[in-house]
Amino acid sequence: MVAERWSATLVLEDGTTFYGASFGAPADAVFELVFNTSMTGYQEIITDPSYRGQGVLFTTAHIGNVGVNAADVESERPQVEAVVVHSLSRTSSNWRAERSLPDWLAEHGVPGIAGIDTRAITRKLRDQGTMKAALSTCGTSPEALLAMARSWPGLDGRDMVGEVTCQAPYEWKGDAGTPWVGEGDPAGVHLVAMDFGIKRNILRHLARCGARVTVVPAYTSLSEVLALQPDGVFLSNGPGDPAGLPGIVEVVGGLVESGLPVFGICLGQQLIGRALGGRTSRLKFGHHSGNHPVKDLLSGKVLITAQNHNYAVDLESLPSHRIEATHISLNDRTLEGFALSDRPVFCVQFHPEASPGPHDAHGLFDRFFTLVTETSGKKEVRNARA
Repeated sequence: MVAERWSATLVLEDGTTFYGASFGAPADAVFELVFNTSMTGYQEIITDPSYRGQGVLFTTAHIGNVGVNAADVESERPQVEAVVVHSLSRTSSNWRAERSLPDWLAEHGVPGIAGIDTRAITRKLRDQGTMKAALSTCGTSPEALLAMARSWPGLDGRDMVGEVTCQAPYEWKGDAGTPWVGEGDPAGVHLVAMDFGIKRNILRHLARCGARVTVVPAYTSLSEVLALQPDGVFLSNGPGDPAGLPGIVEVVGGLVESGLPVFGICLGQQLIGRALGGRTSRLKFGHHSGNHPVKDLLSGKVLITAQNHNYAVDLESLPSHRIEATHISLNDRTLEGFALSDRPVFCVQFHPEASPGPHDAHGLFDRFFTLVTETSGKKEVRNARA
């Protein structure tokens, strides 16, 4: 037990060092450390492509209790660089579990550290901001880890989307989580989803309305998207800094001006903002949770939302004559959603698909589908299972 207790080392860029028990893969990892305050859904969080380049610290005390299974993933593999927890359950106690969390992470080369003071780290990140960090579960010295963390270039200005986007277009036909529910494309609606690191639950929501969904790689050109003759375009979530994606921003600008209905989530909102000439900036420690209150400025209602982003669009930088702010964070007043007044385009910074998280904002997918059907003149159809 003593050997296991001190078999992992986590070093923050300011030199703070933590020793704990290793799990997952024997490996070294360098990353941006963020904390997530969600109480459930660790498998969905770990497989969210928006976390590429980041290590996730879970503030909830116990992780691993329910194991992992093929139905609850948001991508084909773990996307985080490392997992940091207070108390790890190496035994799975759930009838849906197919294997343990440590075994699954080990298979995919992801290291983890347990048994450390995650509360202390969370408070440090909240006070000082997101930090670079390095983790070793194979004996690398703290001095070497500190050097690794400090020399790592970080995520600002980098294109991380290329690491998570699909390599070729494909039609979404469901997965182990939810099979495709369309019935021969009853509405005649065709949606194109640009994959910047798209979560599967987004695709499930797009398909549940009965539309045909074609997913295309992030670097698909404007002409290639338009050649697919979509009735609407969806811009997905994804990792990293939108400032590192000038080519994609140009394509998004063309889509915004095309007259097609466009709906963006998370990175999708940031790309639309930059395409309109707006600025994006880094948040102190980001939003990573399933309990962020957001006010819907159109209805006056408050939504509890799932969020995962380190960058945000600066409202004052957007062209006020073209946009209307639709959602605002009640925690820090950052922009959480806006719509164009002269184009059928809207976006949100939070994740209405959740997974994990509350279902308060699921209706935004219905809003998009209604916008698409009204713009295209095609009959609006809802699948009975929606």
